[in-house]
Amino acid sequence: MTSNAERTVFLLAHTGRPAAIRSAELVVNGLVRSGLRVRVLATEAVDLPLPESVQTVPDATPAALDGCELLIVLGGDGTLLRGAAFARASGVPMLGVNLGRVGFLAEAERDDLDKVVNRVVTRSYEVEERMTIDVVVRSNGDVVHRDWALNEAAVQKVSPERMLEVVLEIDGRPVTAFGCDGIVCATPTGSTAYAFSAGGPVVWPEVEALLMVPISAHALFAKPLVTSPTTVLAVEVQANTPHGVLWCDGRRTVELPPGARVEVRRGAVPVRLARLHHASFTDRLVAKFALPVSGWRGAPH
Repeated sequence: MTSNAERTVFLLAHTGRPAAIRSAELVVNGLVRSGLRVRVLATEAVDLPLPESVQTVPDATPAALDGCELLIVLGGDGTLLRGAAFARASGVPMLGVNLGRVGFLAEAERDDLDKVVNRVVTRSYEVEERMTIDVVVRSNGDVVHRDWALNEAAVQKVSPERMLEVVLEIDGRPVTAFGCDGIVCATPTGSTAYAFSAGGPVVWPEVEALLMVPISAHALFAKPLVTSPTTVLAVEVQANTPHGVLWCDGRRTVELPPGARVEVRRGAVPVRLARLHHASFTDRLVAKFALPVSGWRGAPH
């Protein structure tokens, strides 16, 4: 087995927040004391009180994670999604620590930092793969943009005074057309993010499926749709409507001209997440949303 001195962990943090700086300092010092090597971005290192042994790299490229066994990310949902993009590009598993509000992508909370360090040092974690989506934008038949998402690709209106007129398509067949504020195409991981806020169903992560959830649709039939993972979803922006915008994971955006077509399919590259424990998704859901479960008696023994 590889000794701790030969193991490297990358740390990514939202250093604009004092809580993240304190948390990063605790994690780094714990790992270094245990003999592991730690690597961080140079731009973040200037804000962190780090031991001299910590390595720095200039840019968040896949090569920056070469030789790393794990990527630890400290922050809220935005930072965790930034880390997910980093993890996907490199293939290195991401272990998220939530310093924000809900943080469904996180495996631990800020109060668990000592446990996080111990589990990493003792290799007491497992790795699971989360499905992603690949996104293609076409205009006049030509591909004008390619993207991906872990949570969702959202087609949205830009003009607040006018609806976006769209036609929905599944596997090359039209389903319905209506005016709306937008359409969310999501993964099971994203079912508890934007799709959840738009009224979509909660889908357990181990279920392989794609979701299509309308946002404020002006139509009698505008229900969320759940399809197989091999399905190709498409949203066509009508030619007589104002231009729209595509958001991928709420982080990357591109303008959609009238007549644009957005195609969404299962991603070719998953995101690998490190898991510290075997708590069920049901328990995670109850804890994250503080759901009332008083009165539950459980199955008789």
